[in-house]
Formats: sequence, C-alpha cells, structure tokens
Amino acid sequence: MATETKVQEQSDAQAVEDRVTLGITGMTCAACATRVEKNLSKLEGVKQAAVNLASEKATVTFDPNKVSLDQLIEKVEKTGYGVREEKATLSISGMTCAACSTRVEKALKKVDGVLNANVNLASEKATVEYIPGKTDIDRLIAAVQKAGYQAKTDQEINADTEREARQREYQAQKRMFTLGAVLSSFFLIQMVSDFAMAYAPGLALSFHLHPYVQLLLASVVQFYVGGRFYKGAYKALRGGSANMDVLVSLGTSAAYFYSLVAVLTGNWHHLYFEAAAIIITLILLGKMLEARAKGQTSEAIKKLMGLQAKTARVIRDGQEVDIPIEDVTVGDIIFVRAGEKIPVDGEVIEGSSTVDESMLTGESMPVSKNVGDSVIGATINKHGSFKFRATKVGKDTALAQIIKLVEEAQGSKAPIQRLADTIAGIFVPIVIGIALLTFAITYFLVGFTPALISAVAVLVIACPCALGLATPTAVMVGTGKGAENGILIKGAEHLESAHRVTTVVLDKTGTITKGEPEVTDIVTVGKHSENELLQLAATAERGSEHPLGEAIVNGAKERGLELGEVSRFNAIPGHGIEVEVNGKKILIGNKKLMRENNVAIDKLINRMEELEGQGKTAMLMAIDGQLEGIVAVADTVKETSAKAIRQLKDLGIEVIMITGDNQRTAEAIAKQVGVDRVLAEVLPEDKASEVEKLKKEGKIVVMVGDGINDAPALVAAHIGIAIGTGTDVAIEAADVTLMRGDLMGIVDTIRLSKSTMRKIRQNLFWAFAYNIVLIPVAAFGLLNPMLAGAAMAFSSVSVVTNTLFLRRWKPVRV
Repeated sequence: MATETKVQEQSDAQAVEDRVTLGITGMTCAACATRVEKNLSKLEGVKQAAVNLASEKATVTFDPNKVSLDQLIEKVEKTGYGVREEKATLSISGMTCAACSTRVEKALKKVDGVLNANVNLASEKATVEYIPGKTDIDRLIAAVQKAGYQAKTDQEINADTEREARQREYQAQKRMFTLGAVLSSFFLIQMVSDFAMAYAPGLALSFHLHPYVQLLLASVVQFYVGGRFYKGAYKALRGGSANMDVLVSLGTSAAYFYSLVAVLTGNWHHLYFEAAAIIITLILLGKMLEARAKGQTSEAIKKLMGLQAKTARVIRDGQEVDIPIEDVTVGDIIFVRAGEKIPVDGEVIEGSSTVDESMLTGESMPVSKNVGDSVIGATINKHGSFKFRATKVGKDTALAQIIKLVEEAQGSKAPIQRLADTIAGIFVPIVIGIALLTFAITYFLVGFTPALISAVAVLVIACPCALGLATPTAVMVGTGKGAENGILIKGAEHLESAHRVTTVVLDKTGTITKGEPEVTDIVTVGKHSENELLQLAATAERGSEHPLGEAIVNGAKERGLELGEVSRFNAIPGHGIEVEVNGKKILIGNKKLMRENNVAIDKLINRMEELEGQGKTAMLMAIDGQLEGIVAVADTVKETSAKAIRQLKDLGIEVIMITGDNQRTAEAIAKQVGVDRVLAEVLPEDKASEVEKLKKEGKIVVMVGDGINDAPALVAAHIGIAIGTGTDVAIEAADVTLMRGDLMGIVDTIRLSKSTMRKIRQNLFWAFAYNIVLIPVAAFGLLNPMLAGAAMAFSSVSVVTNTLFLRRWKPVRV
C-alpha cells in the first residue's frame, strides 16, 4: 500500500511539473547568471533553475499550479535582466468577420508560451509574441487550424504572393457573385412582374417561374454560390464560436428549407426562394467590394516594397557586374549612375551627387552627398555618379526596417478597439437569441409566415463585420500615410494617444537647433591670445563627444591650429570637463564647475551673461586654477522650429523646452522660437524625472529628442518622438520616429492622429448605430429580408470606404 502511495505521489509530481527555457538578455558575467538563478529558485513552485551564461539561457522546472510563466519573466526583469521574446507574423485565411478574428486571437492566447496575440481582420494577419522553447510556429499554426482557419508564416508570404492570393480571392468572389447575380435575376424579374401585376394589371406582363424551376435555381445559389457560408459556419461552430457565416447560413436556410417543404407539399403560394437567393448574392457583392477596398488600405506597404531596387552594380575583381540585390553583401563596392536607385544602405567612398530621399523622409529637396556621407537604399541618385561601400543589406536596410515597423504597427491594436472586440465576441449568440425571440413572439401574435420573415430579417441584418473593420482599417491607412511622409509610428496605441497630447517637451540641441554649433566668441583675460586659448581648449575637448566640444575642435581646425595630446580626460556631466595638457590642469565648463574648483570668475560674469543673453553657450576656461577666458559657442535654430512651435500652440498644446544650458542662454533660444516655458540646467539623467513630474500634473506628455541622453526621457513620456537624424539609441527608445530633422513632423503626427481617430469614431458610430437601429426594425417586421441582406452587405463596405478618405490626408508643407 505504501508503495502504491509513493507511485501515486510520483505520478502527481510529474503531472504538475513543467519546464521552460528562457533566453536571458543583459548578463555580462558569472555573477549575473548566479543572481538570475538564485532569484528564480526563490519563487514558490520553482523546483530547479539552471542559468547558462554562454548560451544566455535559463532552464526552469516549475509547478504551473503555483507559479506562472509571467511570474518567471517578471522575476527575471526585477532582477535587472530581460527575457528574450520572439515575434511571429502569421497570415490567416478563412476569417469573415470580427467574431472570427476574436476566435483566432483567443485560440492563440491559449497556447502555452504565448505572451500576447493580436489578430487584425483588415490585414488578415496575426502578430504573436511568444517564448521560444515554450512554443513554436508549428504549434501556433496548429492552434489556428484547430479554431477552424488556415495560417501561414510571414516567411512563406512575400509581397507578390500575398498580392496574387488577394487577387485570386477577389476573382473567385467575382465569379461566384456573377453566377449568383445571373440566377437571382430571374427571381428579381418575377418580383417586379408580381409587383406590376398587383398595381397595374392592364399594363404589366406576367412572368412567373414554375416552383420546381425556382427550387433548381435557388439550390444552385444556396449550396454552390453560397457554399462558403456553410463552410465558414461549420468551421466556426466546430471551433466553439459563431460568426457572420452562421447568421447568413441560418437566415437563408430558414427561407430555403421552408420553401422546399412548401414545394414538396404542394403549398406553392408561400415560397421564399427569391429571398434566400438574392440575400446570398447581395452579401457576396458586399464581400467582393470589401475585399477590393481592404486591398487599398495597405497601399503604403505596397508602395514601400515597390521602392526596392531589383539589382545592384557591384565592382568585383575590378569589373562592374550587375547582380540581384539579394546577393549584395556588406563591404561590397557599388557604383551608381545618375537617375538610378541606390540599391542598399552604405557610405560614399568616391564621387559626389545629390539624392532624392523624399520617398522615405518626405523631404522634397534633394540632399547633397559627398565622400563619408551615408546613403539610403531605395532613394534616387539625381545628378552625379559615385561609388559607395555597402554597410547594411537585406533585412537590415533602412527601408526593410521601415517596412517591418509599418507592418507591425498595422498589425497592432488600438485601445479603442477593445470595446468593439468585446461586443463582436458575444454579438452572434445575442443576435440568434433575438431572432428566436422575434420568431416566438411574432408567431404567437400574428402567425408562422410573418414570424419566419421577421426572424430571417434579424439574422441577415446583423453585421459584426463593420465592427471588426472600423478600427484596423483606419490604423492601416493612418500608419501607412505616416510612413509615406516620413513619420514612423511603432504601434496603433501611439497613433491613438497622440491626439490627446497636452504638452510637448522639446530637447534643445539637435531638436530645436541644428545640433551643429560653432565658435562665435573668444574672450581672454589672462596671458594667452585668442588662438592660444582656442588651441588649448580644442586640445582639451578632442576627447569629448559633446556637440559643444566638437564645435571647439572644428573651430581650431578651421584656423589651422595644431592640437596637442591629452594625458588625462574627465567628463563631468552637466558641468564640463577636467583635463591635463602638458602638465597643466585645464577646466572648461559652467559656473558650477569653476566654483567647485575654487576658481574666481567675478571679472567675467557680466560678459558671460551678455553672451548668454544672445543665445550663446558661454564656457569658462581656467588653467591651473586661474580664470583665462570664455569660449562662446552658438547653435543655430532650425528654419522650421518657430513655425512648428507656433502651430503646436495653435492646436492648444503647451510647448516646453528642456536643456542642460543655463537659464539665460535657454531663455534666449526659447524667446527666438516662441517657447513660453523653459526647464534649464537639467542634467541628462534628470530629464526623465522632469517628464515624470509633468505626468504627475495630469499632462499627456510627448518628449522629443535626438541624443543618447534623451532615451530615458523618451521612454518615460506617454509618447517618445525621436528625430530621425539622431542616434540609433534614441530612435529605438522612441514610439514615433521622424525621418526628417525638423519639428513640423510633430505637428503632422498629432494632426494625423486626430484625423485617424476621427475616422475610427465615425466608423464605430455607424457600425454601432446600424445594428442598434436596424435589428429592432427587422424584429418588428418592418424590414424585408432582401433589403436586410443588401444593408448588411454594404455596411462593412461603407466603413472601409469611409476609411479610404483618410488617404487624402496631407502633411503641413513649410
């Protein structure tokens, strides 16, 4: 007996034991691995945790009843590391309405290891975030198939095959609609004839189909032309859900089979074959038009994909060779003639030209390119010819990254869609319940035939499709229009949030200004001349990566001054630098730096304030504890900054400038561009906390920056916007990237968000209003089933068509 108990205990233990392998990011040494392992082991329910530093993986054996996968991930993140997730995009076929997409989404989320899943009805794509090792693509596809639909990985689908698949689907729908229209036309002629005979018997010609001819024609339409509805309904019901196909199948089947029984029993006065046939035909017409319109919502992606060059002229063994773009490798030397597309990203090594980058940045003016400048694949070389070295190819090019980003944004879900998804998920069962109630009440009060007509009308009029298409189609067009105009929006939630913005925080250097400062003034008070002071300052700053330091170095080079060697360099964030040159201790920075080092600065305070009042950054310079002078640097304001800030204020948005500069200099720049509020002398690490303060005041904050030190603030804001001319770190941290370097992109982002949200609200209003108004009308017997079918067919078409007007949106031109 004890042995049996022990076996049972072992069996129970095995039954609740699970294992997962997590990819860990951020580990640098064995201590990191030990720390992750120790913290995972502390969780209740974790039986064993082993972390491998070399493979950067943690294998965890745990009891799923006591600890969840989410808790394991949360523990790793709280320890200070990240968990590597993977994202897969699946192409889903067989979905017909919002209930289908909700069903697929639920099926994917149930798969063990899936963290999140979004299914977009408009693009027919599923974006799935999952833990590799816990699940894989095959399991995701199997879950979709079990739900009654088909799925393929994004790798199996390219632009051409997807376009061909959409075209095949459209042509198939067109053929079925044409057949249905031809067969239904006989019923339509009969209806017109009956109507005319009733109201103008002397003028009308009688046209009446024999009941068995009606049965034959209706059977072809019902089961061949309308076969897709039965297949869709079967798959949905098998998967445990109900969708539009179920409603159409129920409604038309009720009319068809009632008429069938009437024909077979000789009761030829009450036939409704025409209702079933015409309803199916009209719904197919709507689906055909909807498919065509949905294809137009993704025009932006097609345009971007069409920009890619097909071949590249590569120099191999001293010879120019044309090769497919897929065969280009990093380091290849590529020759581009005037008028040709630049095939991949790279750096110019010989020659010069001007390049049209408007297709990616929205900037209409060609950009000059010389040796050392970077070029972007898919842009057009306008005039000269040049050679460049390939630095990024394939999926790493700027265009490929943009396409990927836009696809992910179009597949994401805006928060406003949650309400529509929730309603769509319970919509069909509620409608079936209303139809049954309508039938029962009408049958009791009036009779069988009116009850049948009213119930069929209720089933046919209800349309979850319009609800499902209202938001994703607008998001697709909105993010696409943004990409066409150099505004890259990473997700639908950011597109939605932007219209509610109350405060925009602008970093000064590189955002409001060009970020290319130059030396304007040199003031000496010691024994050194201007050139000697500048030479020492440039030598001291040559190790600095700060734009002001670079300006001093460039200023010395322009004067032909030779720079010496630095024996010790120490950058003090927010204060300046401390260096040693030829045994001399040199300080360059602000008043705080000088005071902390006991340097007397009183004799230059007035001159310093005067320079700062002109919007210049005045840096004090001391040698061996003695004040020697001032080096003033000015960063010119971008041409469009003042106009953009004025337009933001016209939109009712508060504009704040944040900078590490002193108050006087900051206010001079702020006055120049029209900013009312300034946060000056803010250290790089404090920018994020300033953003948090604004958020606590109840403001919806956008942070705009371009540097590494802006990244924490970009993450802290409700929406982070990176200027595309900035660093990769800032762009990675941001929610929106502006490919152009001017601030008009912020105005355009907010305007685009407002336009998109307006379309979404219009679509949701009509989708809800349509169902709220017409379902009761049908239930009271005031709507003919055929008119109900027509209204249902065109409800989703009207939503998509309304969205397509968003394609007319244009950015503000300077």
